[in-house]
Amino acid sequence: MNENNKGVLISVNGPVVVAAGLKGAKMYDLVKVGEEHLFGEIIELERDNTTIQVYEETAGIRPGEPVESTFEPLSVELGPGLIGQIFDGIQRPLEAVQDQAGDFITRGIEVPSLDREKKWDFEPKVEKGQEVSAGDVLGQVQESTTIAHKVMVPPNISGKVKSVEKGSFTIEETVAIIENEEGKEVPIAMLQRWPVRSPRPFKRKLAPSEPLVTGQRVIDTFFPITKGGVACIPGPFGSGKTVVQHQLAKWSDADIIVFVGCGERGNEMTDVLMEFPELIDPYTNEPLMKRTVLIANTSNMPVAAREASVYTGITIAEYYRDMGYKVALMADSTSRWAEALREISGRLEEMPGDEGFPAYLGTRIASFYERAGRVECLAQEDRQGSLSVIGAVSPPGGDLSEPVTQNTLRVVQVFWGLEDRLAYKRHFPAINWLISYSLYINNLEEYWEKSVAPDLSAYRTEALRLLQQESELEEIVRLVGMESLSFRERFVLEVARMIREDFLQQSAFHEMDTFSSQKKQYLILKAILIYHKEGEKGLEKGLSLRDLLSIPARERIGRAKYIQEEELESLEKIFDDIQEQISEKTRGEVESNV
Repeated sequence: MNENNKGVLISVNGPVVVAAGLKGAKMYDLVKVGEEHLFGEIIELERDNTTIQVYEETAGIRPGEPVESTFEPLSVELGPGLIGQIFDGIQRPLEAVQDQAGDFITRGIEVPSLDREKKWDFEPKVEKGQEVSAGDVLGQVQESTTIAHKVMVPPNISGKVKSVEKGSFTIEETVAIIENEEGKEVPIAMLQRWPVRSPRPFKRKLAPSEPLVTGQRVIDTFFPITKGGVACIPGPFGSGKTVVQHQLAKWSDADIIVFVGCGERGNEMTDVLMEFPELIDPYTNEPLMKRTVLIANTSNMPVAAREASVYTGITIAEYYRDMGYKVALMADSTSRWAEALREISGRLEEMPGDEGFPAYLGTRIASFYERAGRVECLAQEDRQGSLSVIGAVSPPGGDLSEPVTQNTLRVVQVFWGLEDRLAYKRHFPAINWLISYSLYINNLEEYWEKSVAPDLSAYRTEALRLLQQESELEEIVRLVGMESLSFRERFVLEVARMIREDFLQQSAFHEMDTFSSQKKQYLILKAILIYHKEGEKGLEKGLSLRDLLSIPARERIGRAKYIQEEELESLEKIFDDIQEQISEKTRGEVESNV
């Protein structure tokens, strides 16, 4: 090892240490600290002193121990073998770590992120002599039964293909040689590295136009997110943030799922790690892990690695986006990430901002979410990919005015506001329909009109109007009692209750109810609103509220969410039944009056 890249520790303050004499050091370079070679990252340079945040527990290290620089930024390894893996915050594969060190991560342990021994069958997609540029696909390997891994020309490289080989290779072996413009031969392997804090390049961003279908009715119909969109889920403890994140990871129609457990409790991450390998993907009938990458950084792991984990996850997600896949990243939770920033900032003795968070908190949050989007990929061919980012926020006591939530709301386009009051009523997902919003509605109206139903947007607006009216009527009831309401207003309360209980409320543990296709969602909502429309006509013709509530079709609407997707035709018959049964009641009322 070159002596020029060595320094010595002069100060230790938790995960933040200071070294002297580290020549040639640059911001964000990766270093090895102490006799145990703990991984760290340079975060401040001042004259001869270098401040480092260490990704591992620093107990026991002392001034005088050596520090070595790698002169490279913290980077992730990108290549075949990412899918199905479980990594820690700095991309150490936990299964390989367990094989080498047992059930606990040994400090300073170095394990390659990707398997160096496994051979992959490489199928070339270019020919010798062909001109290629950054992002072009040289070939592909079948990474899992559902994902074809495209081996791309790395950014900043272009030229003529000098040679390309078909066969079985490890990720470090050369599969192609490119002769660049200067005549230099550049060997290309399946393994690439990319610094986590630098967004991967693309040609241009495109406007979102297609929803990320999650199977959750309150999300897909009321507050949808697009492929390439950004959303946040703030809510107090016990309101169901993690369960919503799990549902999105299981059921969203993205090609690739990257789930980042950032500072969450160990038992929650254990649930994910135990449950995901057993789940079957509803779109492919293959195990869900065959399109999933998990990054686990629990609350008892070092705080600095928590800060790095979200960058590790989003860089992996961008890599698959560049292949043309639709990727969804779930970060649970960005509040724990912000707390890591606050702790490191405090140890650096930086000037604190609101509630002790660093002044650059908003910038860091914005730069993270800005890496989402639907893009035209860097390649000669017309290839598009998307990266959707959904972050959970855990405001203390459910206070949505705290800095992390407010800075997140400035940059996201979808807000799913969870409320513990709904969770205590056993209403899940506990998303409050009165405070939540989606700014993607205008982008999706054309898609809904062509792919779902022309009147879906109108039904959505009408349902939200009824729920708002219910809130206003409940205030009146609390003040002066139910007797002050007319039959028509009482009927509005009943229909709003049906929207809440028969449409918005959804069980994550019921085989039929856990996922609803967009068509099923539309049919259920349409049935409820047709019932409302026909019921109002019945009230005008003299029907009583009891008559309207007693028709058999109303009970069938309540059971509609348990109908299988293959039996949706039976749901369409409800529309005629509602009209017929209310008309029959109306005729009976008219005849009795005669």
